[in-house]
Amino acid sequence: MNLRPYQLEAVAAAHEHLRTRPVDECPCIVLPTGAGKTPVLATIANDVVGWGGRPVIVTHVKELVQQSAERLRSLAGTTSVGVYSAGLGKRQLRCPITVAGIQSIHERARDLGRVDLIVIDEAHLVPPKGDGLYRRFIASVRSMNPHVRVLGLTATAFRTKTGPLCGPRNIFRSICYEIGVKDLIAQGYLSPLVTAVAQQHVDTSGLRVQAGEFVAREVEALMDRQGLVRGACAEIVAHTRDRRGTLIFASGVAHAHHLAEELIREHGVECGVVVGETPSRERAALIARFRTGQLRYLCSVGVLTTGFDAPHVDCVALVRPTHSPGLYYQMCGRGFRLAEGKADCLVLDFGNNIERHGPVDGVWKEPPSKRRGNGQPTKTCPECGEELPTACRECPECGCELPLSELLGAVAAKGASVISAEDGPLLPNQHRVVRTTYALHMKRRAIGAYPPLPSLRVHYEVDRGGTFVEWICVEHPRGSYPRMRAESWWAARSHAPFPKSAADALDAANAGELATTRRITVRKSGLDKFPRILSPILGPRPEWPPPATDERDAMDEQDELDDDGDDAAVEDCGVSA
Repeated sequence: MNLRPYQLEAVAAAHEHLRTRPVDECPCIVLPTGAGKTPVLATIANDVVGWGGRPVIVTHVKELVQQSAERLRSLAGTTSVGVYSAGLGKRQLRCPITVAGIQSIHERARDLGRVDLIVIDEAHLVPPKGDGLYRRFIASVRSMNPHVRVLGLTATAFRTKTGPLCGPRNIFRSICYEIGVKDLIAQGYLSPLVTAVAQQHVDTSGLRVQAGEFVAREVEALMDRQGLVRGACAEIVAHTRDRRGTLIFASGVAHAHHLAEELIREHGVECGVVVGETPSRERAALIARFRTGQLRYLCSVGVLTTGFDAPHVDCVALVRPTHSPGLYYQMCGRGFRLAEGKADCLVLDFGNNIERHGPVDGVWKEPPSKRRGNGQPTKTCPECGEELPTACRECPECGCELPLSELLGAVAAKGASVISAEDGPLLPNQHRVVRTTYALHMKRRAIGAYPPLPSLRVHYEVDRGGTFVEWICVEHPRGSYPRMRAESWWAARSHAPFPKSAADALDAANAGELATTRRITVRKSGLDKFPRILSPILGPRPEWPPPATDERDAMDEQDELDDDGDDAAVEDCGVSA
């Protein structure tokens, strides 16, 4: 199995954490939707089997159990994979790897025998506290093997109601590996997302929030009006004439059927409907037709958000507002996967979700109740620039009046992007870097299996004040997670060969052989001692080999002249430099 570089890093990080940390410090791997969790899962499971251990993978619905088992069988080589799920009618317990539904297995842990590793897929669905099914299952397995390890995999390391997935009182204590959406788009592993301004917008400011989500009946009543259904369907068809697969998320069962009927009756296009009550055979047949391209439109309510795999999807239509950043991310994420002939995925948002939550690569991991402005969108008065609620029809500052439709159109026209732009506003916990400095760092003591080796210490001074630090372990053994991370870090910033030592790395950095770091995202989760530096926005990598000495001197002289010109411009504007 050939893993991508970041997948290798994820596997190495998980092994290192499980090998060096206490049993109760359960880690989590965070990989965006479409990044390929299953190859990572299969590699870790095969490694455990190769070491004489027994891995069990648990998840929450039978569709994911079946999907995970099929994928693992295709990747696990000669290792057999069993399924334990009442919904699938299978109780295969004698295989080296078992994939189980938590509803079926939580009281049957003793039937499994000795288990050495529990992997929880879609880990964000684990209850944060209380005697949940996962906790009972883990406790039962630990009664037989106190040394069993627990590992989580998820695309979203936060829950709708309680915020971060990892914490000192949660099942998962820290993130052992994470990579961002924008990183993988830049590396060519995820499809870019694009947006178009939807004309059919609604005012959601009157919707009530219960348990972290808008009240379902109010949402459906708002979105299922005949005029909105007709207009949304017309826009969807107009934008998707040349697209291969459109996934539509509706606000309720009746709403989904009304959308499908409108598409068939007025536009002559067939649209399937999949809801929670759809019979298994009918659901499987519709999904199969959709995946093979026989059915171009598929409408869903409450399903097809988590774990659904259809790489050819090149349009996602959000005909429902959600207050949940996790659900917003999962819906958009259906378009992340790559497919032959697919250039990008269009996100059509009819529920103000992009305005409410921001770009999917910057969805902030905290409860919606703590989100600024309670997640409601605003618009700018065209006359005086005052920020106003979307429902406001008259500006209290200047008296400017606009019809509601124009107000909502103005909100959409503000250009909210589903993926953050480099020159756009700062995302939560994102910082502009004003200065980057480098130093040689020597560890005072061994950490885990690694002796005290020198590393490159990187200091990021940010415009909001303060400095963030990360350590690049260029001298760690090949194949170790710190070394693999260092190799990826270096390759993203330099065309120069990977340095032989931390001292060589420092010399190269001071010689200007590394790209400028423009922005960083900083995260601290669970038991992490230091903040994590994620999703850096970098300048271009410098030329390699460097220019000849005479050419370099000329470039330096030109840079000094450019700097002088910049200073003069600042002084002319009367701004203190």
